[in-house]
Amino acid sequence: MSCETGRFSNEKFEMQYIKFGQGKKTLVILPGLSVQSVIPAAAAIEKQYEIFKNDFTVYLFDRRQNLPEVYSVYDMADDTAEAMAELGLTEACLFGVSQGGMIAQVIAAEHRELVSRLALASTDCRANETLSTALNTWLDLARNYDTEGLYLSFGEKVYSPSVFNEYKSFFVDTAKTATKADLDRFLILAKGISDFDATDLINKINCPVLVICDTDDRVLGSNVASGIEEQLKNKPGFHKYIYHGYGHAVYDTAPDFTERIFEFFNK
Repeated sequence: MSCETGRFSNEKFEMQYIKFGQGKKTLVILPGLSVQSVIPAAAAIEKQYEIFKNDFTVYLFDRRQNLPEVYSVYDMADDTAEAMAELGLTEACLFGVSQGGMIAQVIAAEHRELVSRLALASTDCRANETLSTALNTWLDLARNYDTEGLYLSFGEKVYSPSVFNEYKSFFVDTAKTATKADLDRFLILAKGISDFDATDLINKINCPVLVICDTDDRVLGSNVASGIEEQLKNKPGFHKYIYHGYGHAVYDTAPDFTERIFEFFNK
């Protein structure tokens, strides 16, 4: 089955998603913050998660269209949960990265009927000082419509130095395709993270949880996911795996990453 691009809509909002695979189980992926939507990269995403296609039907949700001026992570979670529920995606395996991991935590805590297992990568249950510093830099660049500066700063923080240097020209070229509307949307989504704190909420999560992070994370710092671990480490089914040297985007660059979450979701 080839990758499909779908659009969920109700009387309140519209949300695009990617769908592929033909398995009986459901996997929902929530991507991280990005300057432009990941929906046009559907074919590459399908290839990255190809291992899931036989056992799972995979959905990757973008953020809603027509964002309000203020849009918190909790708002993102409510909208995504509503879309999942209306599409019949209950008891799903839920995988969130970075900002998508923050959204996934809230969904797993507040809409427990939707989630059977939860995997979180390069994320935490609260915004810390390291993240705030990165966000403030990105917000300033976006406000000034410095697209190239934003892409370079984003790439340098998210990827390891070796990967960033190898693909630096790619970031410069991609920046040329971003529009003013993309930057305005990015501003709203980035500001939504600024005061995020689900420390007290995530104790409501009652499904198995896998947390994956990297000690060289320059977006969240070397203690990334420490807040999640502090709250959930004594719960049955909690697992944590730590990489070294891949950076914040370990979910894209560690060669065994996809296999690792595939094994967790198949337990």
